[in-house]
Parts: sequence; C-alpha cells; structure tokens
Amino acid sequence: MKAVILAGGKGTRLAPYTTIFPKPLMPLGEKPILEIVIRQLKLCGFTEIILAVGYLSELIKAYFHDGRSLGIKISYSKESKALGTAGPLSLIEGLNETFLVMNGDILTTIPYLKLVKYHIAKKGIATIAVHRRMLDVDFGVITVGKGNNISSYLEKPKLHYDVSMGIYVFDPGVLKYIFRNKQLDFPDLINKLLRAKEKVCAYISNDHWLDIGRHDDYETAQKEFRKIEKKLI
Repeated sequence: MKAVILAGGKGTRLAPYTTIFPKPLMPLGEKPILEIVIRQLKLCGFTEIILAVGYLSELIKAYFHDGRSLGIKISYSKESKALGTAGPLSLIEGLNETFLVMNGDILTTIPYLKLVKYHIAKKGIATIAVHRRMLDVDFGVITVGKGNNISSYLEKPKLHYDVSMGIYVFDPGVLKYIFRNKQLDFPDLINKLLRAKEKVCAYISNDHWLDIGRHDDYETAQKEFRKIEKKLI
C-alpha cells in the first residue's frame, strides 16, 4: 500500500521555529513528528511513502533519504509553487490503487489499516477520518426568528461538531478532479466530489488525535507524547 504524506507547507503558525526548520521535522521526544508517522504507517503494512515536499525540502530529504534506515521505501514529489493541500497529488505518478493521504504533522493513535479496510468496505471514492470535538461557548447564545422575536436562549452551551483529522483514503478516480499543477485544497476537492454525486464517507474516530500546527497544540503534544508513545510506535 502507498501513503502520501503532505510535508510541503511553511508552518507559519509555528513561527519562528519554522523559519529555518520544516514543521514535519519538529521533534516529539527524540524523534521528528514525521518519523513517528512513517514508523506508524510501516507497522500498519504500508510499503511505500511518497513525501509531497516544497518548503525546506532539502532538510527533509537529508533526514530520510530513501527510507532505507527505517525499512520502508520513501520517494519525493516536489512542488515548484504552492498547490494547496490537494493540488500536490496531481504531480504524483503511480497512484493507481487505493491510497492514503495525510498531513505530516499529526499525532494520532488511529488504526490506519482499519481505516483503509473501512474505506474499501464502504465502496466510496473517498473516506475522511473524522474526530468529534466539543466547544464551550462562554456566552448566552440566542436564536432570533422573524420580527426579531427570540425563539431560544441557551446559557453557555456546549457545541458538538465533527472535524477532519487531515487523514484521507482515496480511490484513483479522485485524481480526475485534481488538475495538474493547479492550486486546490481538500475542502474544495471534497465539494467537487459531492457536486459530482460521488460517494464520500466518514470514518468516525475516537482515537487520540492532535494537530501540532499551533504553538499551544505543539506544547500539548510534547506533554502527551510520553503517555501514548507505546501506542504510537
């Protein structure tokens, strides 16, 4: 199985660290987050990793080389201009079977193989790993109807919502919706699929999940990593 890991972003929310250091190489414990992800994928049965790189790609290549040291094949696809999150897939050859795509800065215990099997069983063109989050609202939330009449008043409600985990499983048919070397983000791609009446599925995950893209998330990940390290690798 093949997995594409998106590792080309500038990581501006983690500046100034990412001014001279690519975000996927930010360390958790003694290893970069990207190495942790690659080791997880290998344990789940993935045999080839394609790193979609751009910003500071030379440092990523210098660290991982061809993947031999990790016992897995690693190749690289470099974008010459920013193509968004989905656009880099248009540059990758050989995605002719079901494949996984994910961000390179995610700390999660999700069972990747189970996710792929779920996608195959659902027979959709795409599956998005989804995490359920709760947001505490510190205000009284009012619903205003016709004539400015109030129809409800909730004091400091808790809102539940589903968010993308930045992990996707795609069938090759998705690629026809991604134009070569054109900027495209995943929300736009998914909406393209929905407008075309393609079947897009959700894999609801209660597994540990954290995106380290912001300073506070990265600090949280540093604290939590030791607690869940054995579950990860």
